[in-house]
Amino acid sequence: MKTITVQDFYNDTAKATQENVDSLLPPGIQKEIGHFNVFSLVDLVAKYKKDPGNMLYSQREFYKISLIRGKSIAEYADKVIEIEKYALLFATPKIPYHWIPQDLDQKGYFCIFTSDFLLPSKSGAVLDDLPIFRPGGCPVFEISEAQADEMVLIYKKMQEEMSSTYLYKYDLIRNFLMELIHYGQKLEPLTTYNYIHNASARISSLFIELLERQFPIASPEQKVTLRTAKDYADRLSVHSNHLNKVLKKNTGKTTTEHISNRLVQEAKILLKQTDWNISEIAYSLGFEQLSHFSHFFKKQTNLSPIEIRTGADGM
Repeated sequence: MKTITVQDFYNDTAKATQENVDSLLPPGIQKEIGHFNVFSLVDLVAKYKKDPGNMLYSQREFYKISLIRGKSIAEYADKVIEIEKYALLFATPKIPYHWIPQDLDQKGYFCIFTSDFLLPSKSGAVLDDLPIFRPGGCPVFEISEAQADEMVLIYKKMQEEMSSTYLYKYDLIRNFLMELIHYGQKLEPLTTYNYIHNASARISSLFIELLERQFPIASPEQKVTLRTAKDYADRLSVHSNHLNKVLKKNTGKTTTEHISNRLVQEAKILLKQTDWNISEIAYSLGFEQLSHFSHFFKKQTNLSPIEIRTGADGM
């Protein structure tokens, strides 16, 4: 499964709402560092032709802050959070989740943005260091009607600035965005989780999704970033031992076995179907040293990368 980019988001939204992609893009955003946009759920939900249960937003390349005013569900790897009336939901690309409205009576807002929009002079890692976006938490906050009304004012200010001609409007929007983030960090997270019987199946499914999301490798510059069981457990906000136990029970393979098998599968494809040198392939698969890659590959297949490339495996 490929990473969902900002462009994928607009393509999917345009298809669902039967609108032109260009009409959804903010004017002049391509000239700005990073990307930002803000939407009203009232406008979007009214235009969706599908059942609300199919309106799934999965975080991928971008961040998202949602003001939810309506009955819905936030589904994570090992828990389901029921939202009865009002909530703030903060989403990061590193933690997969589904937001599922339970009816069409949704009256909130959401904004999407990339890390380089909010912090154009810093790395994305700084944004992930903010408490609200750290793995391991559950950034869904139940709020009152009065608090929701306060948040509406911030989103409306964002919308107004998006259509304004003010030269420094994106600087002002960044301030509004940070106001949302700080507001959320002062709140207590919604901790009444609904753990359900199929949590282990969902963890397994999301693990496979995260694993497949790193492939295929399209260029020598692309690099696998999740290499260890702990990497995946952190993204799913579960303990690495629990993840391993769940995968072993549901699939018969450990976390490390899944990762190793997928790396070998991709390595064989790259060795046979590209002209990249083996050092480039090793680097793209997360091996800093060619010798480490060769040792790993030999241990998994009983063949060297050279033998696979020259067809010694008989394929």
